[in-house]
Amino acid sequence: MIRKAALLALFVTTLLVPAAVVVPGMASARTTSASRAGLQVVMEAIGPDAPRDPTTEIKLSGSLVNSGAEPMSGLRIRMHFSPQPFARRADMEAYLAGQTLPSSWCCESFVQASIAPSGKLPWQFAFTPQELKFSGFGVYPIMVEVRDAFGQQVSTLRTMVTYMPRETRVPRTRLAMVLPIVDQPRRSEDSVFADGNLPAAMAPGKRLGDLLKIAQDTSSAKGLTWIVDPALLDDARAMGEPHTVRVKDRGQRRPAAPEAARWLSDFREAVADQPVVATPYADPDVVALAHNGFDDATRTGISAAGIVARETLGRDVITNVNWPVGGLIDYDGLDLLATGGVDTVLLNVLNLPPTTPPVTTPDASATLESVNGPLTALVADATLSETVGADTSTPGAALTNRQRFIAETAMISSEAVTTARTVIAVPHRRWDPDPAYVTDLVETAATLPWLAPVTLDTIKRGKGAPVPRSGLTYTDADRKLELPKQYMTGVRKVGARADLTSAITTAQDLDVFDLALLRLTSSAWRGRTGNATPYVQQVTGAIDGRIAMVNITGSEQSRLRTLAGSNGDVPISVRNDLSGEASRIAVRLRVTSDQPDLLKIEPYEDKLEILGGQNQTIRIPMTSTSTASGQTTVTVQLTTDDGRKYGKPVELTVRTTGYTGVALVIVGAALVVMLAAVVLRVLRRRGGRRPAAAPPPERLHEPAGTES
Repeated sequence: MIRKAALLALFVTTLLVPAAVVVPGMASARTTSASRAGLQVVMEAIGPDAPRDPTTEIKLSGSLVNSGAEPMSGLRIRMHFSPQPFARRADMEAYLAGQTLPSSWCCESFVQASIAPSGKLPWQFAFTPQELKFSGFGVYPIMVEVRDAFGQQVSTLRTMVTYMPRETRVPRTRLAMVLPIVDQPRRSEDSVFADGNLPAAMAPGKRLGDLLKIAQDTSSAKGLTWIVDPALLDDARAMGEPHTVRVKDRGQRRPAAPEAARWLSDFREAVADQPVVATPYADPDVVALAHNGFDDATRTGISAAGIVARETLGRDVITNVNWPVGGLIDYDGLDLLATGGVDTVLLNVLNLPPTTPPVTTPDASATLESVNGPLTALVADATLSETVGADTSTPGAALTNRQRFIAETAMISSEAVTTARTVIAVPHRRWDPDPAYVTDLVETAATLPWLAPVTLDTIKRGKGAPVPRSGLTYTDADRKLELPKQYMTGVRKVGARADLTSAITTAQDLDVFDLALLRLTSSAWRGRTGNATPYVQQVTGAIDGRIAMVNITGSEQSRLRTLAGSNGDVPISVRNDLSGEASRIAVRLRVTSDQPDLLKIEPYEDKLEILGGQNQTIRIPMTSTSTASGQTTVTVQLTTDDGRKYGKPVELTVRTTGYTGVALVIVGAALVVMLAAVVLRVLRRRGGRRPAAAPPPERLHEPAGTES
């Protein structure tokens, strides 16, 4: 005998948020319009998840909640059911949308007391599969209905019960749950944060903090794959050290934020044993890049993702799998991904629909052709994805969505197929999950006897006959969601100036502003490019500042050069004030005469390689073609190796004397006079060196006393 539910007579008054237990686009529990105006049926418990025996007791309980302003009395509650399981997933969807009713009802009770405004009254039903005549593996509809004293329906709750007899044998459905951690850019240039809000977003109870909590609580779970934007990890690392934050257009130095460092450390530990797929750095809008001529940016983003993720997580991550924005991409974007090393894409079913509506759930894998050859397409299941990412903030929503998830996976496995299939569930990019709900869902999936959790990297192209698909479907509406052309044109101009700085840098690693430009093209700016404008301005200023640090030295007063004679060398010095790893530069110097008929620039070696903090001088040979004195100007321009102008040109004034012949005559005459004087002096010295005359003979001395 079917046992009727005993409605608890105890009346409980409490303050509740008005319930609305509906998953957007695919309600797991359905309420009437009257319910929304007043009384609501909230499910609070149901179980077990998968009864295996016909005599297993199933309990369904909850509360009647009066969210209206008037008391309600004379209510009657009953439970409807059907002994026939749903034949197709589409039938279950129609039922949850309120289009069909269960065929039978089993239990009815009366509520004698009134429910005051903001009050609630508990209810409960208990039954067995045998009592409701559930005969085989399948999903069965259950509806709880409330009628008023006049017999009018005032509220309903639609849910399902899954029954799987112990002797049932079906191929286990391989389920891959993919959970994204994607944020928005927090820095404009590499060294400056746009604000200091990241640590607050990582706090417990906040979005990034909740995502970390899920990772920690599911660290040992099987069949879980994470998709992470390495830019978020990079931001956490940078903010976990002393950093600069822009405050009122000025950089303010701040100490390390321990919250950011701890978040990164905890996340690294939580996902240590699970596969991690990296988006291209900063999660750029790949289709917008393809449609606006940024052909190299995607490849750069993929390369940077691998480098940054390895540095922050301490291990290699998966970069050959890509999840485009919304799971939507066209062949232009697909070709960019393929040339960047991607061989697998995770897509929305709307992007790669079956040619004809399938009778059963198709396998997730398919094949796409790209410029680089065949790629594997993994098509996510829309309903499972929405269920995993459902908003569970209203009373009862977590439980009804969990029950929907159990029922959907059971329906897939109960379909009349003989081979196991793979299905994928991935919530939307910037979901704001309830950690308890998602963790419970992951744990539940591991216990259901018809599921086999797998990771994304283990999914291979289907071996059986694939479901025919129509090819990539990318509509005009999809294209309108991309980063707009006007915005991308502005970013392209910024990129052209940034490319100048990389063209003179001799470092072979990532270019100086590559990461900054990827942040400007992030999918986070879709629909809100106005929020990206300050980032564009800050990057532009940083680029201009870097360009100005390589310059031709000298003040306005020192830009006068004198050419004494018809030819000579004019020295020109270049200063490199850059510092850091990418400070060594190689530039060329282009010097042109504004009046080549008066002053000619002779051939010279124009390339300079300068270390940071140093300057180098080139002597430029010039020839005056005029015999008169005067002055003219020359323009000095730094260029890249391929001839693009670098920085602003500088004008130098060159003065020529015009007296070269006279000067030579004067110098020659002076030399002749000096030579004559030298010769005369030599001759005089020679004349003064004649032999001396012989001395006179010595006179004989006479003897003393002898007179002459």
